[in-house]
Amino acid sequence: MVTFIIRRLIASTLMLVVVSMVTFAIFFLVPRIAGATPETLATRYVGRTATEATVKGIAEKLGFNDPVVVQYGRFLKGVVAGEDYTNGPVVEHCAPPCFGYSFLTRRPVWPELLERLPVTLSLAAGASVIWLIAGVAVGVLSALRRGSVFDRSAMGVALAGVSLPIFWTGLMSLVIFSYGLGWTAPGGSYTPFTENPAQWAYYLLLPWITLSLLFAAGYARLTRAGMLETMNEDYIRTARAKGVRERVVVVKHGLRGALTPILTIFGLDVGLLLGGAVLTETAFSLPGLGKYAIEAITNNDLPKVMGVTIFAAFFVVMANLIVDVLYAVVDPRVRLG
Repeated sequence: MVTFIIRRLIASTLMLVVVSMVTFAIFFLVPRIAGATPETLATRYVGRTATEATVKGIAEKLGFNDPVVVQYGRFLKGVVAGEDYTNGPVVEHCAPPCFGYSFLTRRPVWPELLERLPVTLSLAAGASVIWLIAGVAVGVLSALRRGSVFDRSAMGVALAGVSLPIFWTGLMSLVIFSYGLGWTAPGGSYTPFTENPAQWAYYLLLPWITLSLLFAAGYARLTRAGMLETMNEDYIRTARAKGVRERVVVVKHGLRGALTPILTIFGLDVGLLLGGAVLTETAFSLPGLGKYAIEAITNNDLPKVMGVTIFAAFFVVMANLIVDVLYAVVDPRVRLG
């Protein structure tokens, strides 16, 4: 088991390096191939209103005239050992891990990512618990009552949940439940869990439900399909023939076999959300990583965009690592692969 985890850790580290290379190439190599000059790249660091002299100075200062390989090596060095940035008469030190320095906000990107992370983490954690419990429960009941009114109604709601865009359901939820009925808090508010847990949950309740509706619908359909397939297996009929209680047959034998694909998708979904629930955070004006990315793109702030991209990739790779380890715990045969 230890050897398996070490192999997966090494593979995950290599994957992060590959992701950083691809990300760096998208932002720096591809524009050069398309004909962009070092000054063009520099405008992404200083904004649209900078003078020509300022742009040329930034291009030289950031080393955009160097080969892309040298620039990538400098970027990796900054992530590991930090980097110094000259901002006028002041030299700013970007402590490791340094994902860049924003000349618009005059702050390193990494501390800003950490400031936004609790909001995104709170949103992803609460919504994932709701959609996992609700989606799996509805899927199991639909499979056990196949063809019933509940089954058809639940799958109809699931189809609507998958089809409706999150920005529409988010805005409609705000109009009805926040501004119309006054049951939930309007968007734009967030209280840290450590300060007031009740208020933290109150502000995030509607975003949790709205986001979980999208994912719970897919989980319900997937669980239903898996349960229908598993409940027709020979070992299920054998367990029933031996007199095993139906609840044990459903939960211990049927559901356990149907949860394998759920585990995979759950890990990927949570990993993606930790990188920023862009549409949900924008619809509810939550100051998380997703809204941070939108603001960075709008302001043409390249270091922030790169930081969010690599940060999100880190969560996805870590989610895959955790799923692999859980697979090895559930099924020992995985460790032999």
